Amino acid sequence: MNVEEEDIDISQDEEAGLYEHYRIVTDPGQSLMRLDKFLSARLPNASRNKIQIGIENGLITVNEKPAKSNYQIKPGDVISVNLPHPPRNEELIPEDLPLNIVYEDEYLLVVNKAAGMVVHPAHGNWDGTLVNGLLHYINIGLPVGKEPLRPGLVHRIDKDTSGLLLIAKEEVCMMKLAKQFFDHTVERTYYALVWGHPEPANGTISQRLTRSPKDRRITEVTQKEEAGKHAITHYKTLEKFSYTTLIQCNLETGRTHQIRAHMKWLGHSLFSDEVYGGRAVMKGPSFNKYKAFVENAFQICPRQALHAKSLGFTHPVTNERLQFDSELPPDMAALVDKWRKYEP
Repeated sequence: MNVEEEDIDISQDEEAGLYEHYRIVTDPGQSLMRLDKFLSARLPNASRNKIQIGIENGLITVNEKPAKSNYQIKPGDVISVNLPHPPRNEELIPEDLPLNIVYEDEYLLVVNKAAGMVVHPAHGNWDGTLVNGLLHYINIGLPVGKEPLRPGLVHRIDKDTSGLLLIAKEEVCMMKLAKQFFDHTVERTYYALVWGHPEPANGTISQRLTRSPKDRRITEVTQKEEAGKHAITHYKTLEKFSYTTLIQCNLETGRTHQIRAHMKWLGHSLFSDEVYGGRAVMKGPSFNKYKAFVENAFQICPRQALHAKSLGFTHPVTNERLQFDSELPPDMAALVDKWRKYEP
């Protein structure tokens, strides 16, 4: 059985025409298993809850007939996953988008990405991404490496994380830069506002990370040696406020949501990080006035308070050591200033 990787949403309830996105024929040796459990293990980026809702809405059929979530699949069953929109044509379209170019030469460029911009196309975000803008700006093909939908990308940051990104403009350059990341010779510094006061104030988190089996959006720490990936984050306290702390994080590895997951594990989720528990009053009194202060702070910076502040690497052609720094974006700068002025 072969399933293409796509971030799918099969929870939609629409009466429009349906298009088959997946057809799965179970193996001759397939053992009995619930339909929802079977699909959650095989469809990329589709939670079991979404699959159950899709089944209830008639978007999933077995042998061309509606089925229930607890249906026990059998060898030779034909399972169809249907969605209200046709399968996406994975063609990258250049778009004229505003880009903050910090540095550029014939081999590479450094971009200061705004929070809210997706880095590369994927389901639900096929346009308006940094890659779409880069293709228009450069007006030539970008090196694709092993991932055609992520041309030029040597590394990535989350949609709602702002800051510096390194882009390769030709193949050899991309390979050499990728090796620097692999060898941990690239310096990456992030600023984050976290709940509480980390103890010790400065330290290193060395904990393996894996995708949560309960929620695929979340990366979490695992104690199983055979699971997850090795991850190291160095952090340092920059400034303490009443109930939050501005910290600096330096990545030795670059795992998905590494800082966000490591700081949650430490007990200090990033401020306003809804996915990792930071968009709730985690520290401080229960007074209504304080709660109103925090809610206002959430409105000032409605995304995780994380910024990729500086980036240092060796130029793959000239061998010159390059270092770039950026200011905190307005939303995060205003948030830090608000906490700085707060008096309990």
